[in-house]
Amino acid sequence: MEFKEYEFRPLILGGDITAYSLVRSFHEEYQVKSLVVNMSQGGAVAKSKLCDIIFYESLEDEDVFIKALNDTAQKFKDKKLIALGCGDWYVRMLIENKDKLAPNLVIPYIDEGLMNRIVKKDLFYEICAELDIPHPKTFVYDCKEKTPLDYDFDYPIIAKTADSALYHYAKFPGKRKVFKFKSKAQLEEMLANLATSSYDYKFLIQDFIPGDDSNMRVLTCYSDQNAKVRFAAFGHVLLEEHTPTALGNPCCIINDVNEEVVAQATKFLEHIGYTGYSNFDVKFDPRDGKYKFFEINIRLGRSNYYITGSGFNAVKLIVDDLIYGKDIPYHIADKEHLYTFVPKSVIKKHVGDEKLKAKALKLIKEGKWSNPLFYSKDKSLYHFVFSRLAFYNQKRKFDQYM
Repeated sequence: MEFKEYEFRPLILGGDITAYSLVRSFHEEYQVKSLVVNMSQGGAVAKSKLCDIIFYESLEDEDVFIKALNDTAQKFKDKKLIALGCGDWYVRMLIENKDKLAPNLVIPYIDEGLMNRIVKKDLFYEICAELDIPHPKTFVYDCKEKTPLDYDFDYPIIAKTADSALYHYAKFPGKRKVFKFKSKAQLEEMLANLATSSYDYKFLIQDFIPGDDSNMRVLTCYSDQNAKVRFAAFGHVLLEEHTPTALGNPCCIINDVNEEVVAQATKFLEHIGYTGYSNFDVKFDPRDGKYKFFEINIRLGRSNYYITGSGFNAVKLIVDDLIYGKDIPYHIADKEHLYTFVPKSVIKKHVGDEKLKAKALKLIKEGKWSNPLFYSKDKSLYHFVFSRLAFYNQKRKFDQYM
C-alpha cells in the first residue's frame, strides 16, 4: 500500500474498535499511516496494513507511558504527532503529563483542572443543575464515608461510578460498567464488594429512566481553540452492547438531528470554556418528554465512526483546527446513515421499536450503512477474518446477555 506524508502523523493509544475507527478515518481522509501505541498485540488493529504498531508492556504504568510517548516522539521528531487516547485512563494520563511530553506531541484535550470539574459525574450534574440542563435524579454515595443510602426515587435504580478513569483499575467480584438493581439488598451487596477494591471516590445511585436501548441518544461536538462549538453529530441509538464489561456502549446508531439537545450541550460547553471533542450520553424520558444528560466523555467515543461513516470525517476537524489553524464553519451531521457492528439478524431480533428496525433495514438495503471494521482498503487477511468473526460473534453475545 502507498501512503502520503504530511507534517503530522496520528498517534493512536489503544487497540480496540475505537482505535481502528480512528486509524481508518485518518486513512480515508489523508491516506496516512497511523502509529498505534498499544500494550496488547491483539485486538482490532492487530496486523492491520493501515498502521504501525508499537508494543509496550505495562503501558498503564505512568513512567512507562511517558517513556513510550517520548521515545516515539523522538523517533518521529520531524512530525507533529496527534496523540489520541482510546480510553479514559489514556486521556487522563495524556492530560496530567502534558508538561512531561515532547513538544512535537499534539494533545487535543482540555487541561487537568477542567477535566476534574466535568469527568467526575457528580460534579458534571452540579453544572447541569446550574445551567438548567435536564439530567436524572441522582444520589451521591461516598465510598470513603459510607454515606447512608437515602434517596426519594423507587426501584429499579441505576448505579455507576462517578470517576470512570479511577474505576478502570478497580477489581472486585461482579464488576460491571453500569448496574441495575431491583432492591436495596442488591445495591448493598455490590457496595460491599466495591469496598474491597482500590476504588475510593464516589458512586452514583440514579433514578432509572424507563425505556430500552432505543431511548438512548449520543451527541458528539467539536469545540475549536476559541472554545466555540463548530460541529455536532446527534445519533439515535438502536442497540447498546450488553456484555458486562461493555454495557452501555452503542453498537447500532442512526444519525438524527435535534437542535434543542445540541443547544443545551453548546450552552454547557461554551459556559465552561471547552475545547476539542466532547461526547454526551443522553436518554429520552417518556415520563416528561425530556432528553436527560447522563455524562460527558472528553474524547471521541467507542462508536466515533458513526460520524465519519455518515460523511463528516471526525479527524479532519482536529487536523484543520490544531495543525492548520483553519476557521471551521459551523455544521452538523445531517445525513441519515446507519452505523453498526452487529449483523442484520441481531437488529431484526433485538431492536424493539418496529419503526426504527424498519428504518435500519431500509438503510442497509440502500447501502447507507457502515461497520468501522469493514474496510476494503485494508488488505490484511488477518484483519478481514478478525472483523468477520467479531461481527458474527455479536449474535452469540446478544443471545447470551440481552
